[in-house]
Amino acid sequence: MAYKVDASLINNLDDPPIEMLNYLINLKQDEQTRLDKLHDYYIGKQAILDRKIDNPHSKNTKVMVNHAKYITDMMTGMITGNPINYVSQDNENLEPLVQTLNKMDIMAHDTELERDLSCYGVAYELLYLSPIDDAHTQEKIALLDPHNTFVVTDDTEDANELFGVYILPKQKLDGSDNGALISVYTQHKIVQYRTISGNSLLTGNIQAGYPTTIKQFWGAEPITEYKNNEQMQGDFEQQITSIDAYNSLQSDRISDKDAFVDAILLAYGTTIDGEVEKGQMIDGLPSKDEGTSIEWLTKTLDENQTQTLSDSIANDIHEMSNVPNMNDQQFAGNVSGEAMKYKLFGLLNLIAGKEQLLIKGLHRRLQLLQNDLNLKAQSVDASQIKIQISPNIPVNLTDVVNNIKTADGVIPRLITYGWLPDGYDPQKMIEMMQQQSKDNIANQQEAMGSLESTASVNDDQGGYRDDSSQSEPANDAKQD
Repeated sequence: MAYKVDASLINNLDDPPIEMLNYLINLKQDEQTRLDKLHDYYIGKQAILDRKIDNPHSKNTKVMVNHAKYITDMMTGMITGNPINYVSQDNENLEPLVQTLNKMDIMAHDTELERDLSCYGVAYELLYLSPIDDAHTQEKIALLDPHNTFVVTDDTEDANELFGVYILPKQKLDGSDNGALISVYTQHKIVQYRTISGNSLLTGNIQAGYPTTIKQFWGAEPITEYKNNEQMQGDFEQQITSIDAYNSLQSDRISDKDAFVDAILLAYGTTIDGEVEKGQMIDGLPSKDEGTSIEWLTKTLDENQTQTLSDSIANDIHEMSNVPNMNDQQFAGNVSGEAMKYKLFGLLNLIAGKEQLLIKGLHRRLQLLQNDLNLKAQSVDASQIKIQISPNIPVNLTDVVNNIKTADGVIPRLITYGWLPDGYDPQKMIEMMQQQSKDNIANQQEAMGSLESTASVNDDQGGYRDDSSQSEPANDAKQD
């Protein structure tokens, strides 16, 4: 998360005081427990796996149903399943920017960015330059671990970014602690510290030769913080207690089933010597007329009530997270795209809120890229770029095409072509349509030329040609 400080107390924003950095790093360490828990729940290391039962004779079955991963993966697919589109609002040339983003493999990056947002409630990315040769560099982008990254802003209402910090833990070859490389990204430079042990920047813990300074030319600190929501919570974070309850219930159901199979055999009015193995028949027992009875001592299971409770908890998880259970019968395969939107109404509302914060971070990314490209004499105006995010839901393509046709001449095609699913580039679509029109005209002209040529050949061979110069001599011949 972003930490706020009084910028007026910092003498040089390009060289933040070590005492302040050390304080902020300690604040970041206090978040590790929460971030570790969210990470563990996503990868399946949930509380049920650590459950202990005091009774040694009771089964301790551990069943983990990973609703956390389901929620995050569904949310990630809904937002980034279709590529993010960038549209110029003033016919601005976007080609340098689009080429730069494509070289970064930005679609894969955006998917991982949204996964971090959904899991941790926050995500960080770093723009940096990779040298190609002595005179040229290539723009690169990297996703930074939220465990080790934070940004610092001033304490004004605008929350202007002052600098970002990335902590890279170091290890020796035997896996033991070897300090950390702490990079502080300011507006004009990168200041790096190398600690001997841990992350502390206290006197005596910085290796000789540090700090080092590297110039950077992005025009602002190049670490961008993305928020999942204003509370900076993950999409499944508030459902963790329900997830634990569901796992506990399902585990107990399996334990009860196992206990039912391992029931105790009771014999009344007789005795059974030795042990009875599985599948073994018991012979030589007195008849029931002599008061003999053999039965199993079992625990009564009310499976209907258990299933009702299980469904109730699962429904609460999906309802409160706004991520529906796509295996539910209401999501039948014959439901139309428009009907599906109403079933996904809660999820679409949640996505609409997430998109606004995501777009805010994307605009900052574009602004940083604009600053770099302008330095390379490639003119780009990021302020004129509209960012379009299309949720990855079933779409009735026929309705979309009809809407585009209806809006033609009323709404610019650069806008209406953006309604198409699957992330089509509206500008490319316009160029393709223009080329298609040129090809159609060329084909028609070629066809007309071919017809005229055929008619001329037929005429030369004595065929009929409707020409006044031919008809007049024919009439004269008749009169003669």
